Amino acid sequence: MTAREEGFLLLTSHLGDPERKPLTVSQFRTLAERMRGMEKPSEERDLSIEDLLQLGYGREMAEQILVLLSQERLLKHYLKRGQNAGCRPVTRVSEGYPLLLRQRLGLESPGCLWIRGDDSLLSTPAIALVGSRDLQESNRKFAQTVGTYVAEHGLTLVSGNARGADKTAQEACLAAGGKVISIVADELDKHPLRKNLLYVSEDGFQESFSAQRAISRNRCIHALGQMVFVAQSALGKGGTWDGTVKNLRKGISPVVCFRDGSEASMALEQMGAYLIDTAEVAEFQLLSEEPNLFNR
Repeated sequence: MTAREEGFLLLTSHLGDPERKPLTVSQFRTLAERMRGMEKPSEERDLSIEDLLQLGYGREMAEQILVLLSQERLLKHYLKRGQNAGCRPVTRVSEGYPLLLRQRLGLESPGCLWIRGDDSLLSTPAIALVGSRDLQESNRKFAQTVGTYVAEHGLTLVSGNARGADKTAQEACLAAGGKVISIVADELDKHPLRKNLLYVSEDGFQESFSAQRAISRNRCIHALGQMVFVAQSALGKGGTWDGTVKNLRKGISPVVCFRDGSEASMALEQMGAYLIDTAEVAEFQLLSEEPNLFNR
């Protein structure tokens, strides 16, 4: 890990301590902007309070920044624990950080991704799938078909590892010899290593499940997919609806929904999603560069 990556983690991560108060996204952006024009400290010395005062910080904020940067022992201990659990960080300033997250989410992209498994999958072209936990049978078949189709086309499936649509598509993809990026909303280190599978979580590797984490990770699922398939959604509620609506409003990636006759699917179509049947999955042009996404 480079000194820049270590500094980024020291300033922006809880490092496993919920009481630690790292910089907010806004505070870190301000620091980066102010430091851009200053002469960097030499290798013989660290950033000093005088440096920060010259950048326009008050003494209290300057001291807070220096305290965060001084906690190198805590960082090393946290990184060691992660290494022992088979987990490692990829920060926004790391070389292997997914370009699509930076391009599509900008400052809303996670400051750090913790990963467990085949990290080469982060650089592969991918298709995302989202959907409800309690699936109708026809919707389950759609999720399964998408997972298999992604594998057969040599692409990577991105999903959220939740019961229902996520796991149905993930297992279908793996069974067909495909690759999966699974963005989890619970403890990363509890998921067993599997071939062709990469587990990813935001910010840390031992954080427990929360509804907020589940909703937050949806933006990453949508942003990592060249396009997003929606197997099933409730109307106006739930993580699938919330993440898909935000995608459509911001134009993050093309959205393709299963035509199940539900009010939710018809509402998403009105917002710009494509509707298709399960049989049409095999006719769908994945990663098309043409304006017409259907290969007809």
